[in-house]
Amino acid sequence: MSTFQLLMLLASGYFAFRIYQHIQTLQDPQTQEQPSEVPVAIEHRSYVQMADEEFEKGNFKGALELLESAVSNDRYNPDILFKLGFVLQKLSRDDEALRYYKSAIEIDERDEFVHNAIASLYRKMGEFEEAEDHLRTSLELDEQNPITYFNYANLLVDMQKNDEAKSMYEKALELKPDFSEAKEELEKLNDHSTNI
Repeated sequence: MSTFQLLMLLASGYFAFRIYQHIQTLQDPQTQEQPSEVPVAIEHRSYVQMADEEFEKGNFKGALELLESAVSNDRYNPDILFKLGFVLQKLSRDDEALRYYKSAIEIDERDEFVHNAIASLYRKMGEFEEAEDHLRTSLELDEQNPITYFNYANLLVDMQKNDEAKSMYEKALELKPDFSEAKEELEKLNDHSTNI
C-alpha cells in the first residue's frame, strides 16, 4: 500500500468518524421543538453530510461541488477545508488541494491529519524539506501514530537517508506490529543494504 493509499485510508476513516459524530448529534424530529442551530449551519452540515456520502461512493466531483457549497457558507471551518483539499488531491488538483490544506492548518495548527496530508503533497512535489517539517510537527502532536512514522520513513527513502528510514519503519512496526506495508518496506531496505 502506498503512502497516498494509507493517507486515503486515514482520511476515509476520518470521514466515517465525522459522519458518526453527526449522526450522534441528530435529534428525533418529533421531540425537537426548536432548531438548535441557525439555518445556514444546518444547510452547510447537510452539504457536508451529502459530500461524505458522495465521497464514499467514489463520486469525487459531486463531493467537491457539495463541499464548495458548504465552504461558501462557512469559510473558516477547518474540517470542510481539509475535506475540500482531500477531494481536490484525489482529483489530482494538487496546487488547489495544498491551498485548502494550508487554510485549514492556519485555523487549526494542531491537526495532525492535515500536517500529514500537506507532507504527502510536498513529497509528491519533491519539496522534501517542507514535507519533513510537517511530518515532524505531526509527530510532535501525536508520537503514537504509526502512519506518520511510515510516511516519514518513505520520505527519508526518497531523500536517500536509508538508515534513518529504517528506524522510522521500525518505530511504525513497534506501534503497530501487523503493519504489513512498513514491514515490507523495511525488508526492501534491509535487502538493499545487504546486496551492496
